[in-house]
Order: sequence, then C-alpha cells, then structure tokens
Amino acid sequence: MTDQLWSSQRHRTAIGRVGLSAPARQAVIDLQLQPGMQLLDYGCGRGGDVRALQAMGLDVSGWDPVHHPDGELKPAEIVLLSYVLNVIEDPAERRQTLLDAWNTAKSTLVVSVRLRWERNQIKGTEYGDGILTSRNTFQHLFGASELRDYVQETTGVRCLSAAPGIVYAFKSDEARLGYLARQVTSEAGWLASQDTASAIAAIVDHFEQRGRLPSLEELPHPIIGLLGHLRTSELKRLAEQSADPLKVEEGAKRTTLDTLLFLAVELFHGRGPASSLPLPVQLDIRAFFPSYAEACKRADRLLFKLRDDAYVRRAMTGSVAGKFTATALYVHRRAVHRIPTVLRLYEQCASIAAGRPAEWSVVKLRHQGRGASWLDYPSFDTDPHPRLASSYSVDLQTLKSSFLSYADSANRPLLHRKHEFLAPDDPDVPKYQRLTDAEVRAGLYEEPHLIGNEEGWERALARCGRVLRGHRLARRPDS
Repeated sequence: MTDQLWSSQRHRTAIGRVGLSAPARQAVIDLQLQPGMQLLDYGCGRGGDVRALQAMGLDVSGWDPVHHPDGELKPAEIVLLSYVLNVIEDPAERRQTLLDAWNTAKSTLVVSVRLRWERNQIKGTEYGDGILTSRNTFQHLFGASELRDYVQETTGVRCLSAAPGIVYAFKSDEARLGYLARQVTSEAGWLASQDTASAIAAIVDHFEQRGRLPSLEELPHPIIGLLGHLRTSELKRLAEQSADPLKVEEGAKRTTLDTLLFLAVELFHGRGPASSLPLPVQLDIRAFFPSYAEACKRADRLLFKLRDDAYVRRAMTGSVAGKFTATALYVHRRAVHRIPTVLRLYEQCASIAAGRPAEWSVVKLRHQGRGASWLDYPSFDTDPHPRLASSYSVDLQTLKSSFLSYADSANRPLLHRKHEFLAPDDPDVPKYQRLTDAEVRAGLYEEPHLIGNEEGWERALARCGRVLRGHRLARRPDS
C-alpha cells in the first residue's frame, strides 16, 4: 500500500486544519472513537485530525503517501478514510483504496466524502467521472445514498449513514447493531453512586426509565461492588417498594415502542438473529414480548404501515407534538421522541438512507409522497422568529438528496408560531404561545402568505406599528 503511486496532484487537496474535521467529530459524538481504541487516519493529509485526536488523549496514528509517508500503516480498531476517495481519478484505484482501508480496520471503517451539492464550490472542467481543477487536482462528488451503496458493495457488509457524506462500515453485526440501538432507542445514563443507598436509587431510576429491573450484566462495576452483599430477591424487593408504579408502567410502554422501532429499522436494513442484538435489547424483548419472533412480527407490521398514506396522515394529525400542514408534519428535534412510533420510524429510515445532518432544529416529514427534510434554525430558542440557515432533504422514493444554504440570502425564510413545533408540555411553550397570541391580536397574521420571509415579516410589523423586544411584542415608538 505504501508503494502505491498517486498520479494527480492529490496532495494539494490536503488542507491545514485546526480542530477536528466533520467526520472525526461525528465519530467522536457517536462513540466510535474512544480512549483505549487504536485509531488510524488513512490518508491523513497534513495530520490535523491526528493532532486533534491525540490532544483528546486518543491512541491515533496517521499515514499519507505524500505528507506522512513514514507514518505507521498497520491494522487498527477504527480506521478513518476522510475525503480520500474524492481525489482519486481512477475508479479502479478508488475502489482498491477503499478495500485497503477496509482491510486495515479491525472493527469499524469511517468513510467520508464531498457530496454533489458542493459542485458550485469547485471551479474546473468535467473529467472522467468527476472534475479536474485548475490546480491539477481531481474531485469525484458522491450522492449521499450513493456513498452508502458504494461502500456496501465494495466491503460486502451492511453500512449505516451517520451524516450526509459520512458512512460507517462495521466488521461485525454486533458492532453495527450496538450503534443502531444507541441511535434509535432512548438510553438513560446511570445515576452516580457512592454508597448502598445511592446504588439502590440508581437501580430504581433504571426500573422507572426502562420498565424492568436491570440484569447483573447491565450494571456498572461500581454499582455491583456496592450491592454485592444483597441477594437478588432482596434487591428486587427494595426496588419495587421504592419505584413509582406509574413511572414503571410508562417506562415499559416507552421501551416496548423503542424496541419495535429498533426492530423495524433493523429490518429496513437487514435483520439478524436475536443473539446478535445488544444485550439490553435482548432483555427488553424477553421482558415485554412473548418471543423474538412475535416482536419481529409486530415490528414488520409497523414498517408495513409506513407505506400506507392514510395511516401516516392519521398519525400526523393525531400527533401530540409538531405542526401539521397541508403537505407535512414539522417537529422540533427535542419533541421527535413524542411523535407516534411510525413517524419516528419514518425519520429513522430517511436518516439511514442518506444520513441525518449534525446541525438541525426541525424535521419535516411529508405525507404527500415520502421524503424528509432537516431544517437548521440556529437561533430557535433565542429568536422569536428564527431564520432558516440550511435545509437537507432526502426523497425516500428516489433516494436523491439535496442541500440548500441560506447563509448568503438577504431574505431568509423564518418561522412563526414556534410553540406549534414543540410538545405541549415543553417549558418554553407558554412564552412562545403568549407571543403568538399577541401577534394574532395585532393583526400580523392576516396575510400569512406574505410573511414567510424576512422582508415580508418586516413589512407586516411596520404595517401594524409593532416591534419585537425578545419574545414580547411592543408598539413602535413612532406609531
């Protein structure tokens, strides 16, 4: 691998970097890069990710044919292949490079590329299956779903889209399903424990959150040490006496639905035997379903319902969270767990198909056709009418994705009635609701088709003689 010649000026594409790249940051967030793991940045360029990850205390090395040819190129648990495939103009060599990186990974390969929507940022002419730039560098741009298919076909394993342009390929089903479970199911952390009483409190909290008592294999070692003197029957009695029965019942319902969601997503991506599932999921199935087969049947029915337009529309109209319109349901990210399970499955399937962006505030789920958009309103919590920064969309029928940035727009779309995007019991709803009510009384919503962007909204405020002071509507001084 170290003798391989790179024919174009690929080294010119390597940029100096301060801090982590997007794929390395995503892998850290997704717990793919952790202390104790051996990491290799394959094609590390100038080594920015290597230095940043080393500064975080991780065991990471880097290799690059030009910038770091003397780097140690040996198998590692996690291998990063960041923005390498883009710059290889020979399709056969591109595929071989992916295979080389895959064969170097012991556990997981993290592949990232530039995507087609970045074409307007690259100046050059068409060449082969990409673009030849004036600097004699090459860029092959991928579609988001195309990348996952390409990595799957080359490695021969099922892969998951972590974000647009970032794909994880796992050596084992256990690793893949462990990652998937973390993404799909709600996992509460263990309460800190210093003595027997606080350790029992942690057991009770798990019982209420998950609806079942934990098994010994699930317990953190500090808790095992603190409770080792108690018999299992005694610990069960103490937990059942202390737990709130209503919270336990709600926890059981939540875990049952989360398990169905996980199994449905797993089928969407290929389902394995029960023994390949993460231990907590296996225990959830044992606690809340007659059998694994029955749980799978119920999950299959859930996935089938996703194809039913009428069923999906009824789920949207009946959702306690989100804003329902003539074309879609809009839900804030902190309320997604409150929408019906079939709609959570809808969003998860879209994410698997093309990746969910790291930055988003509101998800839009279409009921006319099948497609999802993740909308980023960075100032949602502070701006009474937050401006749209970007939109990433995937069509589930064609698997085509698109990205729109409004960063340079002088007339950005904005939101009204913020409370409608949240769950009714969200603590910010009363404040947002009061503002909406005041705006309605002032006549600001009399022509809703004219106030969807910044300029239209400013004209409406001027027409009604109003000005915003945070989340409070006031009269204009000159009105």
